[in-house]
Amino acid sequence: MSAQNNLMTAVNAAEQGAYEYVPKPFDLNELVSIVRRALGSLKERAMPATLPAEVEEPPEKSDKMPLIGRSAAMQDIYRVMARLMQTDLTVMISGESGTGKELVARALHDFGKRRGKPFIAVNMAAIPRELIESELFGHEKGSFTGANQRLTGRFEQAAGGTLFLDEIGDMPLEAQTRLLRVLQEGEFSTVGGRSSIKTDVRIIAATNKDLLALVEQGLFREDLFFRLNVVPVRLPPLRERSDDIPDLVRHFLTQVQDEGLPGKTLDKAALERLKDYRWPGNVRELENLIRRFAALYSEDMIGEEIVSKELTQTRFQTGAPMLNGAGEDPQTLAEAIEHHLRHHFEEFGEQLPPPGLYDRVLREMELPLIALSLRATRGNQIKASQMLGLNRNTLRKKIRELDIEVVRGIA
Repeated sequence: MSAQNNLMTAVNAAEQGAYEYVPKPFDLNELVSIVRRALGSLKERAMPATLPAEVEEPPEKSDKMPLIGRSAAMQDIYRVMARLMQTDLTVMISGESGTGKELVARALHDFGKRRGKPFIAVNMAAIPRELIESELFGHEKGSFTGANQRLTGRFEQAAGGTLFLDEIGDMPLEAQTRLLRVLQEGEFSTVGGRSSIKTDVRIIAATNKDLLALVEQGLFREDLFFRLNVVPVRLPPLRERSDDIPDLVRHFLTQVQDEGLPGKTLDKAALERLKDYRWPGNVRELENLIRRFAALYSEDMIGEEIVSKELTQTRFQTGAPMLNGAGEDPQTLAEAIEHHLRHHFEEFGEQLPPPGLYDRVLREMELPLIALSLRATRGNQIKASQMLGLNRNTLRKKIRELDIEVVRGIA
């Protein structure tokens, strides 16, 4: 049991032979169930001669952790990772872009039994289709036009270590067939080569796609899927672990300060605003946002207003929803407008709204803005024009165009 609910605690517990790692606070009924299962397994397990009096806790420094987060969702990930560290099982990491799939792969390697050997990462989506086999398995000099010298492939480079195949869902079918053969036979030959090369690598694959859907569409080999999906690990999106956002923010603030950018802090309201946001770009989007705060703003304390401004600009540029959940109420004017416009577009289905949408939206916004401003100033147009930042004549024109009744002295 530990209150330091991070990956290293789970790893240390597993290395010292713990039956289970239980982060605090824990449910008492769950703890009793775990203890019963542990006692029931004593007949099947050889007990060590001596037990450690206390598990050594890792230093509480989030910037030293390979993964950041104490949420229940991350605790489940830590438990699985701790059990996988001392194995060579093939792992399939799934999750949206920006959730940290490569970080998990690196942690499995860096704290596993192959940590003294190479970790080679290959992004399948970044390699031209015609070069994938050469990239993975290497080629001999003269094996094709442009092959002026022998190339060592990624399988050879990762010998004894870990080969991380990122974006495996983008691998073309012909390369999938070759990869499956290598995984089945444990050996490969270079492009243009005649001799076989024994392979000794641990395979970790990752994808942000639904591979089973690709299998049904005939775009991914079913036998390769089951060969890779020995231990599936799903990384939760940031919106499912919003309690981790304060820890992640502190980590990134420390990181950017170490890189020479100005030190910043976020107030409580700003952190709550970040927790309410949907985060379509996940942890990577949060990291980029923190870097913008450090680089673009002179304020030492970043408040909710700055956070809302940046999030609004980002969402309007990408077209993704801002709210963290369909049933939540808008928190800002921009969110309320977006909520209204999304509903408006949905009403037309596949059709487009009639021409003049821009003017109609501005008119709908102007009417309550000016009417409420006149009400707040008790019908005083001079005060209302000053508050709105409009010329008095412009305000009068708007009142006429929008047919707003001005009543003096209203409360």
